[in-house]
Amino acid sequence: MTYAADRLHEEVAYVAYHFHWSLDDILDLEHADRLRYVGEIARINTRISQGR
Repeated sequence: MTYAADRLHEEVAYVAYHFHWSLDDILDLEHADRLRYVGEIARINTRISQGR
């Protein structure tokens, strides 16, 4: 099974936007690690938007 290209682009854009990492650095991450960063960024954004 292959990972959907659209989903990969979303993850890369999300991490790049928030961490300012290069495309190569983000693509070098293992899939699980990239998803972990996506989740952590989302949690940080949620806390900020809730004023915590």
